Amino acid sequence: MSDGKQYVQKRLARDPEFAENYEIGVANFKIGVILRHAREAAGLTQDEVAKLLRTQKISNFPHRKSC
Repeated sequence: MSDGKQYVQKRLARDPEFAENYEIGVANFKIGVILRHAREAAGLTQDEVAKLLRTQKISNFPHRKSC
């Protein structure tokens, strides 16, 4: 098991709040990856998708300048 996986397993065991939010965070990340791949496969930018959906561009990763 990798160091990262070991850390997560230990943290899940000792921190109920982390455990409660961990699976939700993983699921949200996976959805974001799927959406990004679909957008890129369609050859669309985030702005173009936002216009098609009649909304504003949002980022799942506000600390990054672009996704």
